[in-house]
Amino acid sequence: MKEWMVNDLAKLAGVSVRTLHHYDAIGLLSPVRVGENRYRYYGEAELLRLQQILLYRELGMPLETIGSILDDPRFDSLAALNEQRSHLAAEAKRYRQLIRTIDRTIAHLKGERAMQYENLYKGFVTPEKQAEYEAWLKDRLGDSTHEKVTASDSAAKAISDQDMKERMSALAGIEAVLVKTMEDGTVPEARALDPLIQRHHAWVAQMWGRDCSHDAYAGLADIYESHDDFKQRYETLSPGFSKWLPIAMRSWTRRVKES
Repeated sequence: MKEWMVNDLAKLAGVSVRTLHHYDAIGLLSPVRVGENRYRYYGEAELLRLQQILLYRELGMPLETIGSILDDPRFDSLAALNEQRSHLAAEAKRYRQLIRTIDRTIAHLKGERAMQYENLYKGFVTPEKQAEYEAWLKDRLGDSTHEKVTASDSAAKAISDQDMKERMSALAGIEAVLVKTMEDGTVPEARALDPLIQRHHAWVAQMWGRDCSHDAYAGLADIYESHDDFKQRYETLSPGFSKWLPIAMRSWTRRVKES
């Protein structure tokens, strides 16, 4: 049976040797054997398990949860691959829509073609995707978030279509100014950003339908920074924005709490 040493597997999978050592240390991916030379050796079963780990990581799942899934006696690798394929196919379709939305927006801003404003947000978060976010939040932050998530979801559902369009248009304006400020070279810790971040904070509170505490806003920054969908969305607005915005949000929060 063919075996791969840790360096070979790292190169094959595009991960670091350190990552494979970490997976071994936490019991997520152990080698099939360790030789007398103390080298780790992996077989086909371990390669397939690593593929599952990386697929679930692509879907934003924490390592602890991945381990629980893969170690469940009921786990069916073929069924999991079919489910992952369906999910990724749906995401690919959504990203194609986002690309079309971006192309239409670019053409609009260049004056080449007028854009219908109802097309401005096609490809962004759907109700199904929102449900995924809520499940992810509950898994990451615990059951204590359930009541807050439910309350915010109820508030959002009460918003009319027209009102939602106006609010999303307002968000686009806020984000456009923030993006330009970043691209102009303003560091995210700058106090000059305070009025802009305050507008963003007020928009979040409006969407939640309740007060957004400073701790909650900082927690939202952590979510923006750690969830792949948010990172991809903000990188679409401008490269580097997915890191810049959360830092700006947390910096503003610290200043307000210290004042």
